[in-house]
Amino acid sequence: MFLFLLWLLISLALVAVLSFLFLRQWLLSRKNKLHTSSENGINVGIFHPYCNAGGGGERVLWCAVRALQEKYQNAKVVIYTGDIDASPNSILQKAKNVFNIAVDSDNVKFVFLKQRHWIEAKNYPHFTLLGQSIGSMVLGLEALCRFPPDIYIDTMGYAFTYPLFRYLAQSKVGCYVHYPVISTDMLKRVQQRQMSHNNKKYVARNPFLTWTKLAYYRVFSRMYKWVGCCAETIMVNSSWTENHILQLWDVPFKTHRVYPPCEVSHLKSLQHTEKGDEFIILSVGQFRPEKDHPLQLQAIYELRTLLAQDEPLWNQISWLWWAPAEMKMTTSD
Repeated sequence: MFLFLLWLLISLALVAVLSFLFLRQWLLSRKNKLHTSSENGINVGIFHPYCNAGGGGERVLWCAVRALQEKYQNAKVVIYTGDIDASPNSILQKAKNVFNIAVDSDNVKFVFLKQRHWIEAKNYPHFTLLGQSIGSMVLGLEALCRFPPDIYIDTMGYAFTYPLFRYLAQSKVGCYVHYPVISTDMLKRVQQRQMSHNNKKYVARNPFLTWTKLAYYRVFSRMYKWVGCCAETIMVNSSWTENHILQLWDVPFKTHRVYPPCEVSHLKSLQHTEKGDEFIILSVGQFRPEKDHPLQLQAIYELRTLLAQDEPLWNQISWLWWAPAEMKMTTSD
């Protein structure tokens, strides 16, 4: 029995190694052919499965594409996207309409991925982080087989795709991190048994489930560190993200803070109009659980408490919530 199990393990290991070597050789051969067909230009693959969403992350994407086209004219930009219901022209037109960013359509190729459902959170009601991470590897493998690039850039935070591109296709790997998949704040909330959008009440109230989830998070953070270190250049969008990535990945020599582009020249030209003594508090953001909008409501409650003795001043305050994704505004006086 022992010899049979040993033989089985050796056979499985041998099959895995041979499969890896065969796939890598096929991908390298395919990459060389694509490189030759591009007239020795550099193929830059950008992994952004939701490139047609029209959010802040997409603004960064299109600014990056335009910058690549302007600085490296011999580079061919390839965008991996799961927006199979949109045409290349409609995607580029939306980028122009929403962000006022025009890119050269002749130098952009779209690779439409059919397995995007693998990364959708709704498919993983439990162990969501692990499920989406494994799902991103499935989607990343589809992207890699469809078009192995010379340079791979992830702009949506799917770190588990990095080792695929680095070790299978020997691509140079870079990333732009908006928000870490897991953070020390998440670990603290679970450890302190605080309820949040990713720490349900029944988990926070149960010591055993809390211990189990904490162990799961710690193991996942180790995995996240290993795949993150596969990136050769890491860009982060803020000092907050930078601090968390430095704690998690611990590679300060290749981590760089690059603030997201924010075009404000047209705002500077606007004339300021006085509105008397009215105070306006504006909140801009998508209505998603991780944005923690209830915290804003708590802040409003605290402010109302502070101004309990000053009713006239409270009446001068107007609140505006704007959700760009839904393109609608709500007000509260």
